[in-house]
Amino acid sequence: MFVGTLRIDVLLGDVRSLKQKRAVVRPVVAELRRLDVAVAETGHQDPYRRAEIGVVTVSGDAAQVRRVLDSCERVVAARLEIEVLSVRQRLLDEEDE
Repeated sequence: MFVGTLRIDVLLGDVRSLKQKRAVVRPVVAELRRLDVAVAETGHQDPYRRAEIGVVTVSGDAAQVRRVLDSCERVVAARLEIEVLSVRQRLLDEEDE
């Protein structure tokens, strides 16, 4: 079994309140969920213009995990209202316990 994690640190466009921030982040999270992954806003929850989106997926095939995480990264990067600051992928298997 392989577990893949993805942490995407993003800068949001013209956002001036937490309400506006949620209006940008929620649709991204919803779109990522359609890729059958677990996803949540995991960091930078108080600053208006920053967010961290965390994604997790599990598969019996390491290549499949990488494909799914790469797809998630492309979905976020394609959003015009978001600037990706950093991306961290990690692949774990049974031996990483």
